[in-house]
Amino acid sequence: MAGYEFSEPADRKQIADPSADLHAVDEPRHSCDPAFLHGVVVGFDGSTSSERALAYAIGMAVRLGSGLIIVHVANRLPTTVWAGCEPPVFVDVPDHRTEVLGLELACADYLSTVPWILVERGGDICHELEEVGREYSADGIVVGSTHGIVGRIFGTVAGRLARRAQRPVIVIP
Repeated sequence: MAGYEFSEPADRKQIADPSADLHAVDEPRHSCDPAFLHGVVVGFDGSTSSERALAYAIGMAVRLGSGLIIVHVANRLPTTVWAGCEPPVFVDVPDHRTEVLGLELACADYLSTVPWILVERGGDICHELEEVGREYSADGIVVGSTHGIVGRIFGTVAGRLARRAQRPVIVIP
C-alpha cells in the first residue's frame, strides 16, 4: 500500500502455525479462463507449418472435448548495452501481427467446431509455450516443424521444446 504503514500490535496473537512447512508445493496459479483448463496449446505465427499444427490441434481438441489455446509469441530483440559490459537488454518490438492473426482466426470457419482463445506473449518461444501450457494445465503442446538453415544452426523450436517441456509435445511436419 503506497504511503501507508501498519504496525502490528505487540499483544496480537500469531495466527499462522510456525511449525507449518514453508516449502510446501504451491498450488498452480490459474490466471487463465477456467473453461480452457486441460486444453490443447498450439504455437501459431501464420506460417504454413503453424497452420498445419493448428489444423491438427483443432482435431485433437475436438477429440478430447477441450478448448484450444492458440499462442502467438511476439518478437523480443536483444539490444547491446555498451556502457560497462552490462548484460544485454531485451526490447519488446511492437508486434501488430497478433491483432491481424486474431482477426484472421475470428473469421475462419474451421475454428467454429472448438472453443478457442488467442494468447499473446513476448519472449522465448519455447519458454512461453511451456509457460502457457503450465498455466492452463494443458494436455499437450502442438507445434509445427521448421526446416532451413536457421533451424540447423540454432536448433528448432520443436526440438528445444520437446527436450525441456513437462507435458507431451506433438510436432507436425
